[in-house]
Amino acid sequence: MKVEDIEAFFRGLQDNICEAIETADGSGRFIEDLWEHHSGGGGRTRLIQNGGVIEKGGVNFSSVKGEVHPRLRQQMNLNEDDDFQFTATGVSIVMHPHNPHVPIIHMNVRYFELSNGTCWFGGGIDLTPHYVNEDDAIKFHKHLKSACNRHHPDFFTKFKEWADDYFYIPHRKETRGIGGIFFDYLKPDEPGNGENLSKEALFAFVKEIGETFAPVYTSFMRKHKDDAFTEKEKQWQFLRRGRYVEFNLVWDRGTKFGLETNGRTESILMSLPPQANWEYNFQPEEGSAEAKTLNLLRKGIVW
Repeated sequence: MKVEDIEAFFRGLQDNICEAIETADGSGRFIEDLWEHHSGGGGRTRLIQNGGVIEKGGVNFSSVKGEVHPRLRQQMNLNEDDDFQFTATGVSIVMHPHNPHVPIIHMNVRYFELSNGTCWFGGGIDLTPHYVNEDDAIKFHKHLKSACNRHHPDFFTKFKEWADDYFYIPHRKETRGIGGIFFDYLKPDEPGNGENLSKEALFAFVKEIGETFAPVYTSFMRKHKDDAFTEKEKQWQFLRRGRYVEFNLVWDRGTKFGLETNGRTESILMSLPPQANWEYNFQPEEGSAEAKTLNLLRKGIVW
């Protein structure tokens, strides 16, 4: 299996997800921005704005090549004099809807390869409702568990816990949303995160996670796009978006790495919402839907 085969799948995944989102949205259309990376390769940033359901969303494909950055060398314990080149390719998605009863969603699936043959897959998908709908949460995790179980019996439990830990806002002591799965360094034919699975088997897992996105999220779009909401609920949505921004700019590893390594800023910050608010020391009313949501933003919930 060549990196070109993996790139081709990710390109097709971007196409299929954009088509599904446009269909479910009804009126929004993606615009495409082609770009080149300073070290080699490039990508296709696709943005949808002011649609019928999605206020702002992005579906990005990238395939970047070049010399391993010192920041990554340190992370990977590589010697300074090792002349390693890399290829990194993947798809990254974030959707911010108009309606506060439609959840925010994020997904990333990626592949990284060094010139010495070392390679691995990574990714994750998580749901961030402005108001936690327990039926939706159960459905979301059920889909992910089924997808994981088709590839390894330990994947879901391990990757769900990893997501709870990763998508956490320490300074708020709350999770970003209701979690999902997160995985990294799935190296072929090695013990550890990849469970000794072959490259083909790990790629099959990553493909299934990528292909899970569109049917799951468009079902939430269709279910909630016409839900009535109040101005109070809209203001709560803006506050929850503020939490999303805090996580992405302060804690998200991919955002920080991209900015530190002179990545393409517009594509990196595509994940941010069009509007977010911060209110000093906001405290929801006891027993309110807002308070209930905050009580469910914690690690370890078995949906």
